[in-house]
Amino acid sequence: MSEVNQEKKYCAGLQCGKETDSNLKCPVCLKVGIDSSFCDESCYKDNYKSHKSIHPSEDDKSYDPFPKYKYTGNLRASYPLTPKRPIPEHIEKPDWADNGMPIREQRNDRLNKIPVYTKEEIKKIRKACMLGREVLDIASAAVIPGVTTDKLDEIVHNATIERNAYPSPLNYYNFPKSLCTSVNEVICHGVPDKTVLKEGDIVNLDVSLYFQGFHADLNETFYVGEKVSKEAINTTETARECLKNAIKLCKPGATFHELGDCIEKHATDNKCSVVRTYCGHGVGKYFHCAPSIPHYAKNRTPGVMKQGMVFTIEPMINEGSYKDATWPDDWTAVTRDGKLSAQFEHTLLVTDSGVEILTARNKKSPGGPRQRTK
Repeated sequence: MSEVNQEKKYCAGLQCGKETDSNLKCPVCLKVGIDSSFCDESCYKDNYKSHKSIHPSEDDKSYDPFPKYKYTGNLRASYPLTPKRPIPEHIEKPDWADNGMPIREQRNDRLNKIPVYTKEEIKKIRKACMLGREVLDIASAAVIPGVTTDKLDEIVHNATIERNAYPSPLNYYNFPKSLCTSVNEVICHGVPDKTVLKEGDIVNLDVSLYFQGFHADLNETFYVGEKVSKEAINTTETARECLKNAIKLCKPGATFHELGDCIEKHATDNKCSVVRTYCGHGVGKYFHCAPSIPHYAKNRTPGVMKQGMVFTIEPMINEGSYKDATWPDDWTAVTRDGKLSAQFEHTLLVTDSGVEILTARNKKSPGGPRQRTK
C-alpha cells in the first residue's frame, strides 16, 4: 500500500509556530471551522491572548477590536486577523521566530558598536537586499483599489518563502504578520488586516527579510488608484525626496546627525513635518542595531560613516504635525492630528568613495513619483 501524504500541522500559538502532531484544538476555532492546533495545554494558555485576534465576530463580519479607542483619523482596525502563516522547516530562522524575543540583537545593543562588514558578509547582505527588492516589487504590483492589506501580507509571505528567506517582522516582539502596511494616517508598523484599500489612499509597504544570516530592509509608499489628493502627492513626494537628498550626503567621514538637518529642511520647505519617535538604523547581521539615525534637525546622534557600514535611512514625513500616537495593538503608529504620513526606506552600504543603494529600484519596479499639482 502507498503511504498517504499528510499535510504538516503547525502550532497556532504566535510565540510558537513549531510543527506539531497534536490534536489539541481551540474550541472557538473548531466551532467556526478554523483549523488551529496547539502543542499542549501550556502552549494554548500562553498564546491565547494573541491567538484570539483571529476569532471571527458573532455575525461573521469584520469588526473593530478597539471600539472605545478614540482614533485620530478615519482608519479603523479591521479584525479578525488571519492565523499566523507557517514557515517551512527548511527556512533558516532568526531567534525570535520561536518565542518573539530577539535575544542576540538585545545582547548586541549593549555594545552600542556600529558593525563594519567584510567583503564576504557584504555579498550576503547584497543578495538579501536583491531578494527584498523582488518581494517589494511583487507586492506593490498588487496595490489596487479593493485589495486588503492582509492579502498584501499573504503575497509578501509567500514570495519570501519562495526565495528560501524568512520574513523578518514575523513574530519580532510578537508582531503577528510578515509585512507592515501603513495606510493614510498610519506612520509605520501597521498590522495587515481586513482593511480594504480604496481609490485615493496611500499605503506604505515595509518589507524586511532574513536570508543566509543577514537582513534586508526597505519600504515605499504607493498611491492607490489614480484619483489622489494634492495633499497626498505633496506628502508622499516630499518623503521620497527627503530620502534621496539624505542619501547624497552619505560617504566616508560624513556624520549621521547631519542627515536630519537635510531631511527636515526639505520637509519644512514643502510644508511638512518630520516624525521624531522612529529612526533609521543599522541592519545586516541584526534586524536593528547601531547606528540610530534620527531624521529631524539638530539631533545629537553620534557616529561617523566608514566604509563597510550598512544602515537604513527611512524618513517618515507628515502632512501636519510631527506628533504621533499608538493604537491599542501596541504597534500601529499614527499621526496625532489624523493627517497623512508617508515614508521611504533604503538599505545603504558605505563604499570607499560614497554610498551604494543595496535596495535600489529597477526599471520595472512598480510605483514611482507623481508630479505635484497646484
